[in-house]
Amino acid sequence: MPFPTWLPILLGFLTAVGPISTDMYLPAFPAIDAEVAGVTGAAQITLATWFLGLAVGQMTQGTLSDRYGRRWPLMAGTAVYALASAGCALSPNLAVLAICRFFAGVGGSAGMVIPRAVVRDLADGHAAARLLSRLMLVMGAAPILAPTMGSLVLSVADWRTIFWIGAVFGALCCVLVLILLPDTLPPNRRLKLGVAAQLTRWGGIIVERGFITNVLLGGFSMFGMFAFLGGSPSVFIEHFHLAPSFYGAIFGCSACGLIVASQLNPILLGRFGPNRMLHASTRTMLTACIVLTVVAFSGSGSWIAVAAPIAVAMSCQGFTGPNATVAALSRHGATAGSASALMGTIQFVLGAVSGVLVGELADGTARPMALLMLFGAVGAAICDLCRPKPK
Repeated sequence: MPFPTWLPILLGFLTAVGPISTDMYLPAFPAIDAEVAGVTGAAQITLATWFLGLAVGQMTQGTLSDRYGRRWPLMAGTAVYALASAGCALSPNLAVLAICRFFAGVGGSAGMVIPRAVVRDLADGHAAARLLSRLMLVMGAAPILAPTMGSLVLSVADWRTIFWIGAVFGALCCVLVLILLPDTLPPNRRLKLGVAAQLTRWGGIIVERGFITNVLLGGFSMFGMFAFLGGSPSVFIEHFHLAPSFYGAIFGCSACGLIVASQLNPILLGRFGPNRMLHASTRTMLTACIVLTVVAFSGSGSWIAVAAPIAVAMSCQGFTGPNATVAALSRHGATAGSASALMGTIQFVLGAVSGVLVGELADGTARPMALLMLFGAVGAAICDLCRPKPK
C-alpha cells in the first residue's frame, strides 16, 4: 500500500507519547517524593501505574483498532491521555497522581500500539523493520531531549508543569490525527468480534511459538530498560549527587546509543539477517549487565563506571526492539492490531513489575537497578535460544 513520505514522521510523533511521558518527569522524582509522598522512592509507584495503564490499555486499543480502523481509536486515546495528564498536574496527593497516571497510560497506549499496527498494514519483513527503524529515528529525539527538558522545566517551574506540557502534547496529537492520518485498515478488513471470539483469537495468537518467544524476548529487554528508567534518578541524582540537568545528559547519551543502533539496524539486516542480529544484541546486553552488576556490588564511587555499561545495554534496544517486533507480528497480518496489543500488554506488564520492584528494593545504591537489569538480560537471552530459527 503506498503511503505519504511524511507518514513515518507522524507515526513517530504519536509513538513518542511513551518516552515523553516516561522520561520527562524522571528528574522530578525527588521533588514529587518531597511534595506529595514524603517518602524516598514513592514516585516510582507512579511510573509503575503508568506502565500498568499501558498494559491494560493496549489490550483494548488493539481490539478497537481492528474493529473500527486505526484513526478513530487513536484520536480517542490521545484525548484521554491529554485529560489524564491534566489530572496529574492537579493531583493533591500521591494516590490521585498514581490513578491519573494509570488512565494516562490507558489513553497513551493508543499512540504506542496503533502505529505498530499501521506499519504492519503497510509492510512486512525487512520493509517493516526499515519502517520501524525510521519511526525510532523520529521518536528518538524524545528520550534524548525529554529528561533535559524536564530538568529545564524544573529550573523555572515546579513538577506539575511537566504534566501540563504532556496534556498539550496529547491534545496536539489528537488534532494531527484528525487532520492528517489516513486510515490504513479498509472497512472490508475490519473484524467485528465479541468478547469470547476475541479471547479465542488472543489464545490462538499467544500459543504461536514465534510470537510468544519474540514477544518475551522484547519484554525481558524492556524489563531491564524500565529498571533503568525507574532506578536511575535515585542512583545518579541522590546516590552520586549529580544535578538533574547532568542526569538528563547521561540519560540522553544512552538514548543516543539506542537511536544510532536503530539506524544501523536496517543496514546490518541485509548482511546478517534478523536472527543473527537478535542473537548478537541479546548477548551484548547480557555482557553489559553483568559488568554493571559487578561494578554496582564492588562499591565503585564512579558514576562513569555505572553509566558506561548502561549505555551499552540501552543501545542494544535499537536492534532488539524492531527485529523482535517484526518477528512477532510477521505471521499475524490479518490480526495485527490484536497481536500488537497482546504484545504490548505482555511487555508493559513486565515493565510495571520492574517499576514496582526497583522502588521496593531501593537501598540508596545502584545494586537493585543492576540486578533487575541483569534479570531482564538473562530472560532475553533465554528467549532468544527458544525462538524458532529459519529452516
